[in-house]
Amino acid sequence: MQKNFFLVIGYLFISTIMFAQGKNAGQPVASFPAASQFANTQFSHKIIPAVNNTYCYDVLADGKILIHQPSIPGLPGNEGFKTKLDAEKVAKLIISKIKKGEMPPSVTIDELKKLKVI
Repeated sequence: MQKNFFLVIGYLFISTIMFAQGKNAGQPVASFPAASQFANTQFSHKIIPAVNNTYCYDVLADGKILIHQPSIPGLPGNEGFKTKLDAEKVAKLIISKIKKGEMPPSVTIDELKKLKVI
């Protein structure tokens, strides 16, 4: 009887741990909208100031901020691009990826190098 009691307690304990570790565990999940949502959307970008006299960008969808990028994506630190033109190149790349259906529209270090922004 005592052995069965400990087995049941052990089963309940393991079940509780597994349930608590379950996907999202009751937390809201942030996600990007589906790319198809932007079929008739007008995209634009705005160059914004970043730390240490550098520049970054916002990507706007129908005039509303879709992506706020206050630093160089994929790199550590808070600084932006050295020039407004560099920030604009990456903003345009992001917009082209969204139009192609890539969500989220990530940028690789290789892409930043090809654009000659880093």
